[in-house]
Amino acid sequence: MGYSDPRLLPSGKLQFRLSRQLAYYSKQDPPPSRVKPIPSGILQHTVTLLRLGNHARAHTMADMLTLGFYFLLRPGEYALTSNPDSSPFTIQDVHLLVGQTRIPHLSCPTEALDRATFVCLEFTTQKNGIRGELIGLGRSGNSAFCPVQAIINRIRHLRTFNARPSTPLYAFFYHAWFAISTANLTAELRNSVATLGAAMGLSPDDISIRSLRSSGAMALLCANVDTDRIRLLGRWRSDEMLRYLHVQAYPVVATLAPAMLRHGNFSLLQNQQLPQPRLPPGTGATRGL
Repeated sequence: MGYSDPRLLPSGKLQFRLSRQLAYYSKQDPPPSRVKPIPSGILQHTVTLLRLGNHARAHTMADMLTLGFYFLLRPGEYALTSNPDSSPFTIQDVHLLVGQTRIPHLSCPTEALDRATFVCLEFTTQKNGIRGELIGLGRSGNSAFCPVQAIINRIRHLRTFNARPSTPLYAFFYHAWFAISTANLTAELRNSVATLGAAMGLSPDDISIRSLRSSGAMALLCANVDTDRIRLLGRWRSDEMLRYLHVQAYPVVATLAPAMLRHGNFSLLQNQQLPQPRLPPGTGATRGL
């Protein structure tokens, strides 16, 4: 409407009383609520129990938990969600490789899938992804909790029931087509945390499906992986990644005190001239004057 902001002084600064009031409100706010990362031992426990079940639904949940953790995915990318803007990865977004040779996973014999040593997911409309860009991972060394094996499991199941290339990876067939939802995965994770979490400082209310993204990031941080590489894998374009990392993780802080003791003795470079001693008259710089 063209009117000046009544909250601001002519200088453009916020009025003193308002700034003090807002500062008071900020002090009264509770700490920000954020989910906590889940130790990989609890995730492996959850996945192992699901794989023991003789049902496509349980096996699909195990695969999707594995992919969410290793690829630092957002929930809507690997599980059904009510968010209309979510964009799940599909069969056609997958690339399987043996070394650097691609496997035509939509048409090759199913036994050829097991030779894959590397898997990539291709971005289409996923958030913060560049269309056509690939992120890839190799085998983890644990066949029950491995991103490559999880993708192979999904492709084999979906091909068995003639799924279309555009079918999301979280779909499964059991007399009809179903989908794994974020609520399904959250429930499984909370069951495991209720059993094992107390010894690790976790309660079921501390976690949700969104914990998988921070869990993968924390695992990389505890492995001393450079934060720039973590940001690349998780597609963080700013320091937002820091919101997912917790200083409470023991491996992150366990060696800090000894390091501070070793490296805390230092000297500072002088940023100004030191005061010079005054000489008695007739000596030094005054001599000859």
